[in-house]
Amino acid sequence: MVQSVEYDHTSSIECLRDPMKPLYNGGIIQNSEFNNGLMGWSTYRNIKAGVSSSPSGNKFAVVQGPGGSLSSSGNVLPSHSVYQRVQMQSDTHYSLSAWLQVSAGTAHVKAVVKAPNGERITAGAVAAQSGCWSMIKGGMTGYSSGPGEVFLESDAPVDIWVDSVSLQPFTFDEWDAHTRFSANKTRRSTVKIVAKGPDGQPMANANVSIELLRAGFPFGNTMTKEILNLPAYEKWFTSRFSYATFENEMKWYSTEWSQNQEDYRVSDAMLKLAQKYGIKVRGHNVFWDDQNSQMRWVRPLNLDQLKAAMQKRLKSIVSRYAGKVIHWDVVNENLHFNFFESKLGPSASAQIYQQVGQIDHNAILFMNEFNVLEQPYDPNAVPSKYIAKMNQIRSYPGNGGLKLGVGLESHFSTPNIPYMRGALDTLAKLKLPMWLTEVDVVKGPNQVKYLEQVLREGYGHPAVNGMIMWAAWHANGCYVMCLTDNNFKNLPVGSLVDKLIAEWKMHRTVATTDEKGVVGLDLPHGEYNFTLTHRSLKAATIHNVRVDATSSASDHAITIMA
Repeated sequence: MVQSVEYDHTSSIECLRDPMKPLYNGGIIQNSEFNNGLMGWSTYRNIKAGVSSSPSGNKFAVVQGPGGSLSSSGNVLPSHSVYQRVQMQSDTHYSLSAWLQVSAGTAHVKAVVKAPNGERITAGAVAAQSGCWSMIKGGMTGYSSGPGEVFLESDAPVDIWVDSVSLQPFTFDEWDAHTRFSANKTRRSTVKIVAKGPDGQPMANANVSIELLRAGFPFGNTMTKEILNLPAYEKWFTSRFSYATFENEMKWYSTEWSQNQEDYRVSDAMLKLAQKYGIKVRGHNVFWDDQNSQMRWVRPLNLDQLKAAMQKRLKSIVSRYAGKVIHWDVVNENLHFNFFESKLGPSASAQIYQQVGQIDHNAILFMNEFNVLEQPYDPNAVPSKYIAKMNQIRSYPGNGGLKLGVGLESHFSTPNIPYMRGALDTLAKLKLPMWLTEVDVVKGPNQVKYLEQVLREGYGHPAVNGMIMWAAWHANGCYVMCLTDNNFKNLPVGSLVDKLIAEWKMHRTVATTDEKGVVGLDLPHGEYNFTLTHRSLKAATIHNVRVDATSSASDHAITIMA
């Protein structure tokens, strides 16, 4: 499908002296760089607004904040930027970006789109600073046609400076076409197979059978202890997934419910089962920062007792499974919670990461958090705050060599797909492995549709390295999303998952070389067996080959010898 406008993944996590140019030349925003004063822009409540210039000559809009003024109801008035009215269309995704600065300190500033029906939709947020420019990137979906408004606001009493505003519409078909294009570009490669005989000469009209042994893109699901006693569950899970996270069985409260009484029998047995089928396991988790997830015996410990208990837990689980898990979720959800920081100080997380890395040198250490992709109006989880926390961890003395990863839980109700993509664009600038770690969608009439949108968006984004669903089966009901019934027959979301697994593995199974012994193949990344047969050969030869992003190099050919 021809795309009228190519999607632009550009984002920035730097605070710059001057903003970048607007994406898409501003899209449907008029005068997006304020080079023509405030033409096309308006202000709320007769608040004073104007255009200023930086020493470099860059022009930007300034709106004076309310300075703590109260509304008639006694609430503090929010600070607003200038706003622009735009004509919006139904069934349209809008990618939004802007550059912001505030007059003093740091302030949480969100981008708001007022839809034609009057709904105020948060399309993104950023921790904006004074003295330099920060980029906000997100978006929203329009479901009705008519006039809308675009603006920025903050609950802090600050002046908001804004520049390089962009709002670019994409029809649903255009957006989906880009997702497919990006997925094909990112997850597949065109490879050239050269078949040669025992004499080293090209083999024309040779048959090549292609068997995918293991998909290159990690896609998995959560596993529960019930799998140990139910062959039907075991068969259903292991026939589909090559990656897994144990839902609760590695957590501290599962392995040491009573102090000094450790029990790893269940998690050991689950790991043994996973290893039997070649399933790679994420370690979830070393600690959980949620106060409510701590055992009753942990909460009243004094500082020295807590440190001793934590050291015992950390050394016990990490050394036990070092080399056996591919990842660790180290201090789970420590943007929203701070149990350990409140006890041990603000550098507690950074120190825990360091200690885990000292024991397990190979696993990637993930900062696992919810609402970073799901809820743009959650002030605790905006990408800029995630990035700040990650930078705090990796800048801690001694942490420079840690293998860190971005873990995005992805628990969705109604997904804001343009915001999701914009947030992924921003987090990609950390240049770290990035996984969707706990994907689910709440039950409802659009559950299948929404799950497909989320999974396709993750699969198609060039910076996403893997996805794990949070759809662990329980006889008495799943967390929010079940893939099967209690007889392990697929529910509609399970059928969707099977459809996507099959689609992402799709490839030619046989091919024939030309007169030069060459055949070109478009293949999903993964590990393959290529079996070469020819009338001149007494027996077939099998070649194990890995196809990845480097396989599409113009001078790269896979030679298989008889």
